[in-house]
Amino acid sequence: MKNRKRIISITVIAVIVVAAVLLIVFGRNSEKNKLIYETAPVTYGNVYNSVTATGTIEPVTEVEVGTQVSGIIDKIYVDYNSIVKEGQLIAEMDKVTLESELASAKAQYEGSKAEYEYQTKNYERSKSLHEKSLISDTEYEQALYNYRMSESTFHTSEAALAKAERNLSYATITSPIDGVVIDRAVEEGQTVAAGFETPTLFNIAADLTQMQVIADVDEADIGGVCDGQRVSFTVDAYPNDVFEGRVTQIRLGSSNSSSSVTSATTESVVTYEVVISAANPDLKLKPRLTANITIYTEEHENVLLVPSKALRFTPGEPLTGKKDVINDCQSYHKLWTKQGNVFTAHPVEIGINDGTYTEILGGVSEGTEVVTGVSLAVPIAKNKGPRGFMGHPGPRP
Repeated sequence: MKNRKRIISITVIAVIVVAAVLLIVFGRNSEKNKLIYETAPVTYGNVYNSVTATGTIEPVTEVEVGTQVSGIIDKIYVDYNSIVKEGQLIAEMDKVTLESELASAKAQYEGSKAEYEYQTKNYERSKSLHEKSLISDTEYEQALYNYRMSESTFHTSEAALAKAERNLSYATITSPIDGVVIDRAVEEGQTVAAGFETPTLFNIAADLTQMQVIADVDEADIGGVCDGQRVSFTVDAYPNDVFEGRVTQIRLGSSNSSSSVTSATTESVVTYEVVISAANPDLKLKPRLTANITIYTEEHENVLLVPSKALRFTPGEPLTGKKDVINDCQSYHKLWTKQGNVFTAHPVEIGINDGTYTEILGGVSEGTEVVTGVSLAVPIAKNKGPRGFMGHPGPRP
């Protein structure tokens, strides 16, 4: 009898324990499987489309100052960052050779001039005598020949003299514009050779308070870029500063560059140069800095916006419960609202989007709460220590 009562007692306790465990397990699973719907209001804001590119900071006007004659740099009067005025002397070349060439050209000019004047008078006299038949045709033709040869020699020496004078003037190098020297490529005593390509001695920028960015825009993005669009850009030298500018020119000439796709193949990339003007009042933007550029191809201000993910949400199993009611509509773009267990679709017209927010042209009004997504509820553990039997804290280690 006692054994029977003991067996019954043990059985009752076991049933109670199993029931408690099942209640806890299923209760937790129910809590874990609870759906939480995320919503966001329709609000007014700004949205834009943009194109990104990289480019180089350049002066708006930059002049390469060179020399058209070969020789030795005798004197340099400016250095890097020197402020110069138009016509200011910035360098001189050794003039000894050029001055001797000028003296030789002058001597040849004077001699050819005297010969030309003599042969001119001789020809005029011979012509008069020939008309009176006082000299032979041969003598007249000789006088004419000498006159024409002396005339040719005179004009040749005249041109040589002008060239020698011009070459001597080239030895005095002046600034062609008002500006600042941003590069100096020579030293005093250095020999420069003017051949097919004029050697560059200095680079002078006109005004560093106004700069331009030469951006390389990919062919896939160039269609949305046009003059006057707003631009923002950063440079690595000032990572916390954002500079502003405007598109002023889209150059029609494209450039090709190759990028490696695999070790065995390459891919040609076509880009177009876009010129962006940028104010530089504090002179932070230095020539040749690399710029990371954003061109705003479309900008809409103070328009209705929703998170873009709201347009991707569609209710249905397993995102809804069995008792939920779905009122759908025939529209390619739609937003969903939820009242109790009822989901209602609202057809909308959309505008541009920036990947995070989308412009709403019509269909809903400001303040409407739309469903953006769904997630599972995660219960918050009250004790993060080891768990014992039936959820009670276990022994401390």
